[in-house]
Amino acid sequence: MQQSKVLIIDDNPDVVKALRVLFLINDIECDGATCPEEGITKLQQGGFDLVIQDMNFTRDTTSGEEGEALYHRIRHFDPDLPIILLTAWTNLEMAVALIKDGAADYIAKPWEDQKLLTTVQNLRESYQLQQQQLNSHVKQRARLQHLHDNFDLAGMVFADNSMINLVEMATQVAHSDAPILITGPNGAGKEKVAELIVANSQYKDAPFIKVNAGALPADLIEAELFGAEAGAYTGATKAREGRFEAANGGTLFLDEIGNLPLSGQQKLLRVLQSGEFERVGSTKTRKVSVRIISATNTNLPQAITNGEFREDLYYRLNMIELKLPPLSQRKDDIPLLVQSFLNSDKTLSTSAEHTLMAHSWPGNVRELQNVLGRAALLCQNNTIESKDLGITLLKVPIQEKVEYSLQDIQSALDKHQGIIAKAARSLGLSRQAFYRRMEKFGLK
Repeated sequence: MQQSKVLIIDDNPDVVKALRVLFLINDIECDGATCPEEGITKLQQGGFDLVIQDMNFTRDTTSGEEGEALYHRIRHFDPDLPIILLTAWTNLEMAVALIKDGAADYIAKPWEDQKLLTTVQNLRESYQLQQQQLNSHVKQRARLQHLHDNFDLAGMVFADNSMINLVEMATQVAHSDAPILITGPNGAGKEKVAELIVANSQYKDAPFIKVNAGALPADLIEAELFGAEAGAYTGATKAREGRFEAANGGTLFLDEIGNLPLSGQQKLLRVLQSGEFERVGSTKTRKVSVRIISATNTNLPQAITNGEFREDLYYRLNMIELKLPPLSQRKDDIPLLVQSFLNSDKTLSTSAEHTLMAHSWPGNVRELQNVLGRAALLCQNNTIESKDLGITLLKVPIQEKVEYSLQDIQSALDKHQGIIAKAARSLGLSRQAFYRRMEKFGLK
């Protein structure tokens, strides 16, 4: 990958040469131009993360208007590219005006080498971080768009990167016959993930049978899963097919599989191994072909250790595991989920939005849906306020505030050669907080 460079634009070749030498001996790649047109041409070729430009380019011109015009051309080309203005005292007023407009800094001629180097390093690091975040966001949106364009998402609403990863994997394995285990907390949307898998599989038009395995009565597990003949048990007045028969040629979704009693686990294991079973009250062996998707909020490895879940069944079910994160770990999904749950005539106030984003959502998506449903009924004038949500935010204990002395700030700057980002990070501060402390102590 080509290293980013600093572009110097100054009509004085000696200035360009002096700055190039300064930067090169400090391992900063740079290039130079002696007029605005040459500078713009090089800028359009790409590869620059900072521009240092003069304010005047015509002999005996001191108004700074040429520099102002160049600044706006660069800003039009890249609104985020940091620009340092090289000024004489006669241009100071215009330089200050351009700083207010978005220029990164101004340096008076003649400059102080160390101050200029520190400024350049800080601005380049900040810009590169900004570009990385922007590129990451662009890639995330492209991945999301690819999923929307190429797959049936079965009504799933998501935008968070963790969910994009999960859905990409789900669509990748959907065509397979391999058993899939979906793990995650209650209310997070495990059934929705199962629906997405089926919608993108060869079984999308085949039977899709859902059963809450944990809710099956212990004495009726066999009858529910495998069916029963008439008279097989009290109340069985006619023969009935079980869930496996109903799902033959399609998909069986076993929800809350971690809550299935051990006796039921033994019976389930056999049909998963061979596809064979008998109805209750019958000796006739039946055979089915069923794709199995199961889901649980139980920690199955721990349940195996506790003797509550069969290890052999676990490996039968868990050829592919999809881990669905809780809503608290995918906050980027919340705005889209809110939009999908609320009628178009309802809106959120700013305070309500903040409350939704700050809440921990122990009940996950299901809790969010219930909260919004309640708020939609209670709100006035179709605007949902924070109080309508009925959410009490837990107060986070306030950590004791660390106050840094002038010596602490200066030591951090010295240790990291004046690079603000590194100095701030070493003290556990944001760049803004570090700058405020520098200003407090009169450091520049």
